Amino acid sequence: MAKQQESNQWQRNQLWEDEINLLKGIADEAGLTETVKWGGIVYTYKGKNVVGIGGFKEYFTLWFFKGVFLRDEAGVLVNANEENTKSLRQWRFNHMREVDRKLVLQYLLEAIEVEKAGLEIKPEKKQTVIPALLQDALDKDNDLATAFQQLTPYKQREYCEHIESAKREETKLSRLEKCLEGILQGKGLHDKYR
Repeated sequence: MAKQQESNQWQRNQLWEDEINLLKGIADEAGLTETVKWGGIVYTYKGKNVVGIGGFKEYFTLWFFKGVFLRDEAGVLVNANEENTKSLRQWRFNHMREVDRKLVLQYLLEAIEVEKAGLEIKPEKKQTVIPALLQDALDKDNDLATAFQQLTPYKQREYCEHIESAKREETKLSRLEKCLEGILQGKGLHDKYR
């Protein structure tokens, strides 16, 4: 099992082997538990993700899963993806000499306290907006309406977004026609790929 996990590790980690080992040593010092998730090194506290360590082409990094809650007094954390990331924050390094062991340990210990406190950003519930064409079809066909209501909210959104994302009215109608059978069968739009 360990051999399989090692083979799944991010390939970029080999570019920063000594640097990543330094960060791993500090995480061990903080009392975190090392594991591998999503093919990368992740440290946990009581089974909860606290920090990941990885290498990329231009830098190696710590990413704090709940970094948004850290005080970041040194101003070192960045949001790597503004549109998609609410809580995660990265601390990037370009050279081993940039790693201040004491400061990294301080951030790790604070991240553990954040986890102990149970702080988290709750995911926003997405509202399903039913396109007019689909709503009209649902209003006209009780079986279709019942089948649609029995789909999970995720599957309902898949159909709605697929139909509504078309630019031309003809394409929307075509997509609607193709979706009707799947809805009646209780299938999601992309079930065949799952």
